[in-house]
Amino acid sequence: MLTLVTGATGQVGRRFVPRLLQGAPQGDRVRVLVRDAARGERFADLGAEVIVGDLRDVDVLGRATAGADAVVNVAAAFRGVSDEEARAVNGDAAIELGRAAVASGVRRFVQVSTGLVYGAGRGRPLVEGDETVPGTHLWGAYPESKWEAERALGATDGLDDLRIGRLPFVYGDGDPHLTDVMEWAPKWPATQRLHMGHHVDVTQGLRRLLYAAGAHGVYNIADDTPVTTVDLFVLHGLAVPQEAYDKEVDDPWHSVMSTDRIRHELGYRPLFPSVWTARDAGVL
Repeated sequence: MLTLVTGATGQVGRRFVPRLLQGAPQGDRVRVLVRDAARGERFADLGAEVIVGDLRDVDVLGRATAGADAVVNVAAAFRGVSDEEARAVNGDAAIELGRAAVASGVRRFVQVSTGLVYGAGRGRPLVEGDETVPGTHLWGAYPESKWEAERALGATDGLDDLRIGRLPFVYGDGDPHLTDVMEWAPKWPATQRLHMGHHVDVTQGLRRLLYAAGAHGVYNIADDTPVTTVDLFVLHGLAVPQEAYDKEVDDPWHSVMSTDRIRHELGYRPLFPSVWTARDAGVL
């Protein structure tokens, strides 16, 4: 199987691609789409085929998908970009990639999405069949554009084998995301929870979506232990702001996802079931 991976130089992609190459069945090949040839060299050294071009260029998408059996669309734009760019990459480009995949005869498409597409909480863990309820405090161009991409890809004629992985807050392997979150954590109530997932387990989940013969539709990918705002401060060795204890939580289940489906259907079990396990293993 020849698998095209987009977003290979992003925080998720740069960790996913080497692990995908390392664990690929004998004879399988990996192709990556990168905008910068220099940043693609590390993947070429690992054995990947490198296509240089912009995800937003329809002609490039045709070249990138030609001859591929599967696509894993990891590409995402959300931190430090304009709303217009987020929509162009997460929505428009993903939809065009799906069309290019169909035109090239690609038989399997894995769309990497986010648990934020659920929007509002439900007072319980979010399950894949929940409808999106936009407009909550974490809603914005990123989840909105990912949600639009999910819907459009699902309606694309010929894209019959679509698998969607909704990711939590991703961390680990030196990803600065875990440090960056402390920019926003002081604004949160002490008991607000955040569902997380280590890069190792994100790769595990996406690999299962890519290779499982019977996978279909949406799967949540996350660890077993959502953390509170207090946990985040303790993890970083910081004092919890007193005002955090004075704030009320509208829904302590907001952003917390059920992983029952991927566990039962695809055998997923997080190698790092909590951020504390990852900390103790030295893989933050």
